[in-house]
Amino acid sequence: MNEIKLPNNRYIGEGHPCFIVAEIGINHNGDIKLAKNMIDVAKECGVDAVKFQTFKAEEFISDDSETYTYKSQGREITESVMEMFKRYEFFEEEWKEIFNYCQDVNIICFSTPQNPSDLDFLLKIVNLPVIKVGSDDLTNLDLLKYYASKNKPMIISAGMAFISEIEDAVNIIRETNNNNLVVLHCVSSYPTEAEEINLRKMLTIRRAFDVIVGFSDHTIGATAALAAVALGAKVIEKHFTIDKNLPGPDHWFSSEPKELSQLVHAIRYTEKSMGEYVVKPTLKEMEMRKIARRSIVASRDIKKGELITIETLRVKRPGTGLAPKFIKYILTKKAKIDIKKNELITFDKIC
Repeated sequence: MNEIKLPNNRYIGEGHPCFIVAEIGINHNGDIKLAKNMIDVAKECGVDAVKFQTFKAEEFISDDSETYTYKSQGREITESVMEMFKRYEFFEEEWKEIFNYCQDVNIICFSTPQNPSDLDFLLKIVNLPVIKVGSDDLTNLDLLKYYASKNKPMIISAGMAFISEIEDAVNIIRETNNNNLVVLHCVSSYPTEAEEINLRKMLTIRRAFDVIVGFSDHTIGATAALAAVALGAKVIEKHFTIDKNLPGPDHWFSSEPKELSQLVHAIRYTEKSMGEYVVKPTLKEMEMRKIARRSIVASRDIKKGELITIETLRVKRPGTGLAPKFIKYILTKKAKIDIKKNELITFDKIC
């Protein structure tokens, strides 16, 4: 059975509850106090983990003049990509503070390192429980191989991917003998529309590569995530913000606390509702059967020795006697005793 062990006695895989991740990402806006507040609120919402993004802007952006246009606070913003990401950088002491804080409040914390140097940095300061790789680096095979060599569980997103690219990524990770892998179905559009979601891709990924699968959800609302859980997603990742109206590129489509809490509750409800494959009544239904089902009864008083005919029978509640399907075994039998009208007719009363 595919399963991955994490801190807090938590597992990811078949037979375990869905692992729910609040993707804080860069929604902390470079503010350590806001980051801690988001951790607290995510914990209150019931998620299993929070996830950040760790980077140095100058190491993954090559063009200082590149700009990015995004929606924020109800309007379009265009700004320097370099300046935007530099605003969201944390320094070493701040990252230590974040991870230590998560440990104090007993919530799993991990991050998406943008470069090998970012991963090395994280591993130097914390016992990173999981390495997350975004869809943008799915085809960066050297990066994946280096990350996998650290022998940490990996969660990789597969947005924008052809199945051959997912195959390359899975193979390069497994070449390092790292089999602790989760592949998240993902659609890299913000927000993702219903006709783009294609949750059946997740099933194809699971069958093709025998991996634990999940869903990195960029839709508005909880419906898609719940459908993914019903189809077998063992990880759900959802962007999270304290306030959609905060400045920044990801806040407007992220889930606020009430939405995140509702998502967690709905996922847990969905998991409980999936039940088992055996078709049988529940314990409460067994009691309801006695009330709601019908039994064979006498349509009138029947004398001892009298022949049982269809005219002498009715089917009525309660369901504590013989089911209507047994009528054919009663017809042409004789009453062994006097049977009163509406009395249950059972095999010990006929011969």
